[in-house]
Amino acid sequence: MLRIGLTGGIASGKSTVASLFAEKGATVIDTDRIARDVVEPGQPALAALVNALGGGILDDTGHLDRAALRRRIFADDATRRTVESILHPAILAGLDQEAERASGPYLVLVIPLLVDGRHEGLVDRVLVVDCAEETQIQRLMERDGATRAEALRALDAQVSRERRLAAADDVIGNDGPAGALEAQVAAFDRKYRQMAATH
Repeated sequence: MLRIGLTGGIASGKSTVASLFAEKGATVIDTDRIARDVVEPGQPALAALVNALGGGILDDTGHLDRAALRRRIFADDATRRTVESILHPAILAGLDQEAERASGPYLVLVIPLLVDGRHEGLVDRVLVVDCAEETQIQRLMERDGATRAEALRALDAQVSRERRLAAADDVIGNDGPAGALEAQVAAFDRKYRQMAATH
């Protein structure tokens, strides 16, 4: 199946775009959901995280305390690399399993760190959801209650907007109204269906 890698910076609107593709009938596999699954209690990836970082990343029920982990990742690059080295292989394995079972006109794989992790080889096309960095900052402050400094740190922890756009085969702009987003997704849906027919 034709695989579209959907990516973009934090708070760029990837989830909204993914939902619009799903409404069009595309099969959407979201690595954020897989990432949540692989750190459930009893999963090897959670045990590996605790082994590497200690029990302070767990809440009282033995589940991963995402906020605590996020704070540590944003505060320390070495911790971020450790977490990525544990989680990325587990997430990619889950992604492959789901992709093998999938059906539909084409696959949309939502991979936030597609460019950061240099995973472009997993997909046939890279579709970037793009918006101005100031838009991302405002959304992070509204959505997550982040301070401006925290939002800036979150952006700094990711690959640059320029590098993401340089890796893109296709780009959806998400600075405008929702209607503009829907029109762009509809156009790409038509394009991908045509491509899938000859893939």
